[in-house]
Amino acid sequence: ERPYSCSICDRKFTSGSSLKSHERIHTGEKPYSCNVCGKRFTRKNLSAHMRKHTGERPHQCSFCSKKFINSARLRDHHRVHTGQ
Repeated sequence: ERPYSCSICDRKFTSGSSLKSHERIHTGEKPYSCNVCGKRFTRKNLSAHMRKHTGERPHQCSFCSKKFINSARLRDHHRVHTGQ
């Protein structure tokens, strides 16, 4: 059962915290800040952003072993090998 409903788009959630996180899509709220540069993010985007500071590249190409900060950049890179 999903008793929590978004007042803007009517999407339903199982918990109040999931609803609150979803509502940030509509409000643009970015409650988390980077402790290195001070930029503000959603929690998910802060985790990805921190990789810029740490140099972590957890997404590795299966063709050439090159590593990337996020899966979207890896997907784009795969086109070099597949032509798609």
